[in-house]
Order: sequence, then C-alpha cells, then structure tokens
Amino acid sequence: MSVLLDMKNICKNFTGVKANKDCNLQIEKGEVHALLGENGAGKSTLMNVLYGLYAPSSGDVIWKGQKVEIKSPKAAIELGIGMVHQHFMLIPALSVIENVVLGMHSGKKAYLDLKNAAEKFEKLSEKYNMHIDPWAEVGQLSVGQQQRLEILKALYRGADLLILDEPTAVLVPQEVDELFQIIRKLTSEGHTVIFISHKLNEVMSICDRVTVLRLGESITTIETKDTDKEELARLMVGREVSLMMDKISPKLGNVVLEVKNLECINNKGIKALKGLNLKLQAGEILGIAGVDGNGQSELVEAIVGLRKVTNGQVIINSHDVTNKSPREILDEKVGHIPEDRHKRGVALPMNLTENIMLMSYYKEPYSKGIRLHWNKIYENAEKIIEQFQIKTPSKDELMKNLSGGNQQKIVLGREISKDPNLLIAMHPVRGLDIGATEYVHERLVEQRDQGRAVLLISGELEELITLSDRIAVMYEGEIMGIVDAKDVNIQELGLMMTGAKKNAV
Repeated sequence: MSVLLDMKNICKNFTGVKANKDCNLQIEKGEVHALLGENGAGKSTLMNVLYGLYAPSSGDVIWKGQKVEIKSPKAAIELGIGMVHQHFMLIPALSVIENVVLGMHSGKKAYLDLKNAAEKFEKLSEKYNMHIDPWAEVGQLSVGQQQRLEILKALYRGADLLILDEPTAVLVPQEVDELFQIIRKLTSEGHTVIFISHKLNEVMSICDRVTVLRLGESITTIETKDTDKEELARLMVGREVSLMMDKISPKLGNVVLEVKNLECINNKGIKALKGLNLKLQAGEILGIAGVDGNGQSELVEAIVGLRKVTNGQVIINSHDVTNKSPREILDEKVGHIPEDRHKRGVALPMNLTENIMLMSYYKEPYSKGIRLHWNKIYENAEKIIEQFQIKTPSKDELMKNLSGGNQQKIVLGREISKDPNLLIAMHPVRGLDIGATEYVHERLVEQRDQGRAVLLISGELEELITLSDRIAVMYEGEIMGIVDAKDVNIQELGLMMTGAKKNAV
C-alpha cells in the first residue's frame, strides 16, 4: 500500500499543557487504522490538527506526498479529508439534502439546485447501500440513519480519508454490523478510514493497524493480527489491565426496588413509560439495555423524584416513594450516579470538598442547625479522595480542573460513601478511558457483593453482560424481556433493543 497521510513530529501546546508531543501517525491508502488512547492522551487534538481545527505548534503534515498546511475544516474537505464527529454536525430542522450541501459552493449558478444534488446523493446512497430519503427531515431520522448521512455527506464532498470518532457509541449490534459492512466496502474501493474507539473488540474486528497514544505521545503502531486486546490495553494505560470481571454468584436478599405499572410523560409531552414493571433484589446488578431515548432516562428520573409519575408506583425498601421529593427518596438510602455528571452530578465552579458534601451538608456529623462542622467535612473529603484514588492537587481544587475520570470518581465516591441500599448508576463510564472504566466497574461489583442492589443503565452491551446478573431490555418505554446475563446472546439483545419481545425470566 502507498502512504496517504504522514503526520511527523506533531506538537500542539496550549497554555501550560502539551497536548501532543512529537506525535507520529502514518496512514496507508485503503486501510482502516485505529487511533487508541486514554482520555487526555491527545487523540482528539491530533485529529483536530489534521482536520484544520487547530494549527500545530510544530511538525509537518504530508498528504499524498505533499507537505500541506490545513488551516480550516474547509481546507481539509477540499484536500479530501472528511470527519464524522461523535456528536453529529447536522441541523435537525433541515432536510437531508439541505444538510448535505450546506456550506458548499454552488458554482456559477445563482441558485441552489437541490433537485440535481438529491439525484447525485441518491446514486451515492444506493452505491453504498445506505438508502436515505434526501427530502426527509433530519430530526425524524434514527441515530443510525443520521450517522450514515454523515458518512454520505463526507463522501458527497469527495472524501478520500474518513475520520470516524467513536462511531458505534449509540448504535445497536445490528447497526454496528451494518456500519462495518459499509467501512469494508469503502476501503475495498480505495477509501481510507481512521477509526477512533475505546471498544477493543471492534478495533480487533475492523482495523488493519493500530496507533496507540499515551500522555500526548505516540507509543507504537502495530498490526492487529500481531496483537490482542490485553496488549492494546496495556499499551494504552502503561500497566496490566483486567478486561474481565470475576464475580461470585449473587447472594440475593430482599426486594429493594419495585416498579409497578409505571407511566410518565417525557419533555415532549409524549408517554415515555408505558406500564413498566421491574423488581430488583439486594445483592444483584440489574442491567437496563436499550438505545438512548427509549425511556431509560425517564425511568431513572421517576425513581429518584426528578420526574412526575402519572400512573403506577415506585417502592423502595418497602416504602411507597412515588412522586416524593428527590431528598426524601435519597434519604431512603439511595445513591444516584446521574446520566450527565455536569448537569446533575457536580458543580464545576465549586471545589472538591464542596462537591462531596453537596448531598450530606444538612446531616450530622457535618452540620447541626445552621452551623457546618468543617473539620468533619474536610475529614470526609480527604477520606473519599484517598479511598477512591482521586488525582487532585488538594481537596480545595476546583471541580472544573479535574479530568472526566476523576470527576466521575468524586460522584461515585460521594454516592457509595452514603452506604446506600440501592445504587442507581446511569452510563457510569460514558466518556471514560479504559483505566477509569476498570476502576468504576470494580466498585460497582464490590457494592453488589456487599449486599447492595445496583441498577445499571448502559448502552454498552459488553459492560452490561460483564457486570449484570440480569438484563432488562427497554424499547419505546416498555420492557421487551429480561434475560440472565450469563446465558445472554448479543444478537438476541440487539433484536430486543429494536422492538422484538421475549418472555421475561
């Protein structure tokens, strides 16, 4: 294969931070090349340099044998470099074809010829078996269709190289298989793909070679046929990482959480939960699977008092807590790791100590009446920082200055330190690297083994299968079925996530 792209000794410095230090990345024409690394390893910075969002502090970019300066995404697109971001760059209110041509030069014509553009787009979509109506409103498309649209948009604009950033994060297994078929067809026709992912199974399945970044430096480039997941994890983190979770058989106790015929309305005024029933016992992890937007968020919000229940009951520790306040429900010995830590988990302008005391400041021994006992508050903060291995200069460091992994550890430590009977963890490792993920997983299993009931909501099937004892699959506000995690079939789970029902166990 010939070399398509050669990034040599790329350095990118921000104020006081070296995000990339003499990084090297060589991409061959027609390959699928994985870019791996922990959060903060420099992957996004390096790709932003390539796509023209950042100017390198030093180093060279060689494209098709010529040294180039890519000063903007427009310049990257004109060279033949396209990027599909993890969070799609689409305007929901516009049609598919309007999104495709948005920002493109219309040539000598004084008007935009959408009909001609739609015909060209339809031929392209048929060629790659990604059939999308060019006149459909983007907001009405499924997540998988939107991702295919992003790929087609890049191809329409003449991309030879596609950068796919976490492309499978919101896809069900069947959609992942379809995406991989598309990638293989693209590379068979001479296109090249840079594949950014934390999912080592997928990297081993679809990629030809892997470049690993660690602490801003390129560590190695290796062919996938000459490595395995364990070695890749070790190269990413710099130490041995356990990819499997050893669990003892669950020792089940009393029913801690029971949801009966639960119904509620989402933010659009549509029924989000439709008579949902669940039971969770002490000493087990019940996983909730499903594509985002099928009622998982509303279920958690209804349980913890953040969303009004319109019908049915939420029973915790044999107490009916339906529509009680969040404080009343959390005082039932409930821990809550929220879906979005920045929105509901931490206060970024406050320091670590203040964030740790957010849920307990009104209780003894941290306060009496209107007086806060700061010695006890500081003592508790230092204990959690040490126990949960939080990397911080001090307990007074502002939360916004911590990495995502350490912010998540603060939330985890705060909720676990409350000694809950019920721990609700929603996407607890979303956006975390493999080292932080390993740590969070170990703590969740530890809670289960200590007799707590854990409700785990995740879109990652591997995570659910690894951690859960049972898995309930949600689709459009209903439970499609509940399966035993040790006997689970990923394809069966994927079918249930798209609406196929199974008898509960």
